[in-house]
Amino acid sequence: MSLCKWVSFLLIIHLLSSSQISSSSPLTSNGFSQIPPKFLALAKRNDFYEWMVGIRRRIHENPELGYEEVETSKLVRTELEKMGVSYKYPVAVTGVVGYVGTGQAPFVALRADMDALPMQEMVEWEHKSKVPGKMHACGHDAHTTMLLGAAKLLKEHQDELQGTVILVFQPAEEGGGGAKKIVEAGVLEDVSAIFGLHVTNQLGLGLVSSREGPLLAGSGFFEAKISGKGGHAALPQHAIDPILAASNVIVSLQHLVSREADPLDSQVVTVAKFEGGGAFNVIPDSVTIGGTFRAFSAQSFTQLKKRIEQVSSLRLLSSF
Repeated sequence: MSLCKWVSFLLIIHLLSSSQISSSSPLTSNGFSQIPPKFLALAKRNDFYEWMVGIRRRIHENPELGYEEVETSKLVRTELEKMGVSYKYPVAVTGVVGYVGTGQAPFVALRADMDALPMQEMVEWEHKSKVPGKMHACGHDAHTTMLLGAAKLLKEHQDELQGTVILVFQPAEEGGGGAKKIVEAGVLEDVSAIFGLHVTNQLGLGLVSSREGPLLAGSGFFEAKISGKGGHAALPQHAIDPILAASNVIVSLQHLVSREADPLDSQVVTVAKFEGGGAFNVIPDSVTIGGTFRAFSAQSFTQLKKRIEQVSSLRLLSSF
């Protein structure tokens, strides 16, 4: 079974109240409702599958970066209008928030991100990105499609809902703080629970995985300009080499996790940006380094942020 079918099914089964399940759908011998198989059968329809594949390919071919998701959000709105699903737009700049159900509590939200990454797609195939330097390398094209699929199934069976499903099409997940803007917009104020899925190439087709406890880390970004004194590479004694200084900072940053963090408390510090110099034989005046840090708890996140600042005197750009 395709991943799109599976994920739409899983998003749906959370949305029917216990009273609805007990009154209209008998339980099997192991205590599970018959509703999940019902929605699974609906998601397996050939027309439904082909529609989702087509949506995903259109989004993949036309990737847009954070807060630039103009055409993507237009596609989302067009499909919601075809379904008869009401929505708000714009939310958080380019976001879309739809509503299915009674309009009353309980409110349950389903969330998908829409933005792409500033990367060149190198794989040659029929539906390759048409935008140079941009591609959906993180699966947000699939996430948006999954949420549209869930919206379609929910709308077709709206009378069975005992509350309201809020459909959150979030912009700018890739470092733009789109989730924060969604929260600040107030669309989640009455939400009792929110669900989302992320595609992965680490599981086989048709498999879905989860676990108890935190699953995704909070992340922050840092950047620093390290200044020295430029000079000729043959006369390093007359220069103050910022590349060497930056290299020492990077090594020290790696020690924050390997030598200071609890091995059972997952944390990550990654320096992914190192820019400086333009010639083989010239020591530059300055270099710029930057990266990301992640932790599962607020306490660990705050401590990691503090230590990064202390070790490298970096100016943190943002954190969320």
